[in-house]
Amino acid sequence: MNATEILKALVGFPSVVGTSNDAIVEWIRSYLEGFGILAHVLPGPEGDRANLFASIGPSDKAGYILSGHMDVVPAQETTWTGDPFVLRIDGERLYGRGTTDMKGFLAAVLASVPALVALPLIRPIHLAFSYDEEAGCRGVPHLLSRLPKLCVPPLGAVIGEPSGMRPILAHKGKAAARIVLRGRSGHSSRPDLGVNAVHAMAPVLQATVSAAHALANGPFDPIFDPPYSSLQAGLIQGGQALNIIADHCTLDIETRAISGIDPATLLEPIRMVAEALRTSGIGVEWEELSAYPALSLARHTDLANLLAELTDQEPLAAVSYGTEAGLFQAAGVDAIICGPGDISRAHKPDEFILTRELSACQSMIEALGKRCCAQIPHRMDPCP
Repeated sequence: MNATEILKALVGFPSVVGTSNDAIVEWIRSYLEGFGILAHVLPGPEGDRANLFASIGPSDKAGYILSGHMDVVPAQETTWTGDPFVLRIDGERLYGRGTTDMKGFLAAVLASVPALVALPLIRPIHLAFSYDEEAGCRGVPHLLSRLPKLCVPPLGAVIGEPSGMRPILAHKGKAAARIVLRGRSGHSSRPDLGVNAVHAMAPVLQATVSAAHALANGPFDPIFDPPYSSLQAGLIQGGQALNIIADHCTLDIETRAISGIDPATLLEPIRMVAEALRTSGIGVEWEELSAYPALSLARHTDLANLLAELTDQEPLAAVSYGTEAGLFQAAGVDAIICGPGDISRAHKPDEFILTRELSACQSMIEALGKRCCAQIPHRMDPCP
């Protein structure tokens, strides 16, 4: 199967974040089995989702991880011009949910398998496919916890998020939380007999806005746009009807932190304001939705040099979106972002990737495989 054919199969699985991914995992496992590759299916604690890990070459040697996620964001927009889970080909454009983010990368990896298994690898290429990345990289930590039993410490990880095949050295970290306030309902004509949870959320929302404004004053890191950490309220819901005192209110907030700052710490001032409401008879719940650290890979590292050579592109200093790369780095594995497609096409109706982008990614992966025939770790000669 070529990359387009594989992408057609992958897009056909509606592996929306937060739902079961059994079908796509089994398809990939079976595909790899056809080449004699043992794929480890690693169930997550949710019970209906799993990560997948496989090695091509000797797993007792240090090699490279190709990391991508199998989940996609929902495709409920009404402006799709076709079924988002049926690949539609129009010239060079391949339309479908996840084509760019990031089943295109998975397809290029899987299309490279025949070439990789034919090489006399002395350093392995590992495939690490995760779930629920779109919910804040929830699957990857479970995969990383199993990594020491699956392979020796890798030389690095390539995270195939859409980057136009340009290596990316850094991204911001993220933390997100949900605040739920519970009051007491009643008829709106007698507010004295109830506790309005929507009203109670006002100081929490104000604290969020104030914290966001304060972050814009620094600290700064000029490699990012914007060059400072950010914080926002993304979703607020509460109440039942206009003439009922609101007995509940929910606020979802997130922060994206520049390198060197733990994003979770930026949420603490808002948490303190929320917790203080307990003294007013308000029920308060704080739920961490997601968290992952920033990525910061130095330009002079072996991994950055290798990807610059393989892509013939100078690495980009940073992007503001996040990936599982920060989690790999926190686990002691150098990581870099490099994948086909353009992030501007992601999470939109009529998402697409170009066939030439798939080809470029497949060529890079196969070139990496040839480098893994080298005898000396820091002298990456190609196979004869």
